[in-house]
Amino acid sequence: MHEPVKHMEWVGDAVSGHLRLLDQTQLPSQTEWLDCRDVQSVWQAIRRLSVRGAPAIGIAAAYGCVLGAQQRDARAGFLAAADHLATSRPTAVNLFRAIERLRKSAAPIRDENLRDHLLSEALAIHEEDRAACRAIGEHGLKLLRELTGDRLHLLTHCNAGALATGGIGTATAPMYRAAELGLPITILADETRPLLQGSRLTAWELSQAGIDVSIITDSTAATAMAQKRITAVITGADRIAANGDAANKIGTYGVAVLARHHGIPFVIAAPTSTIDLDCPSGADIPIEHRAAEEITEGFGRRTAPGDARVFSPAFDVTPAELITAIVTERGVIRPVNQAGIAAQFG
Repeated sequence: MHEPVKHMEWVGDAVSGHLRLLDQTQLPSQTEWLDCRDVQSVWQAIRRLSVRGAPAIGIAAAYGCVLGAQQRDARAGFLAAADHLATSRPTAVNLFRAIERLRKSAAPIRDENLRDHLLSEALAIHEEDRAACRAIGEHGLKLLRELTGDRLHLLTHCNAGALATGGIGTATAPMYRAAELGLPITILADETRPLLQGSRLTAWELSQAGIDVSIITDSTAATAMAQKRITAVITGADRIAANGDAANKIGTYGVAVLARHHGIPFVIAAPTSTIDLDCPSGADIPIEHRAAEEITEGFGRRTAPGDARVFSPAFDVTPAELITAIVTERGVIRPVNQAGIAAQFG
């Protein structure tokens, strides 16, 4: 197996360095890198999905705060950057958690040391996510082998892979780990309408790593389940509420309903930084709505009448009762309920 793709790095020092991102909007046809040298370029990269996935958004925002501190007044620049970056996307809690972590840790730091401190903290967030992904892979593979009897024929929706995190992904982490161990594994990747993160990103990165992956249309999942081509479903999440309800890319809820009907385990993999204990239930998760053009003019070609109205939530919420288990870097939450969620935090 090849190493998972690297898509984000800090180049240089805290005073004059910058954030380099793989532009995921250009994949898989082109591999282009963005050099973000100011806060606005990071904001735009997050907003237009050049960098996406809850953990990766949080890491990018942390580096964006370092860029803000490169102004003459480092503290004022940092605080302004933190406020601005928090407006980029509303659903992924990792974004706000990373920014708040930097705010709190920076409060007692002397101004002359602030830039170095912020970069050190951003690098720590990146490294911690890398380690969390590895732990999710270990816990997740053990669970999936238990649930499937080593028949690892998995369905995933959207992209919760290396491209969405600081490491080997969340939902994909058990896949990478299985490949490392030489275990037979096959993946079906929903194309994930309307922006095709499954076919453009998940299929691309897994094939780059030498993992057996096939693309299906979102509407093929039910047939694949009925034909017993899937033994378990595993997805990521952008925010998990205190009761276990989980927001993920639009279409995930439908996959969970199908899995329940067909008696197939439905698993979510996410770091604890994605769990929002201040959010009581899925009804309280803010859901981002995307521009109509992402549906009516997907990839530059109009495919709908000019006067057609569009309803385009970017995420949906899967109720806790449809989730077999949640895998975090700390272990497995099963059954998924408020007590199980709380137990992960002691």
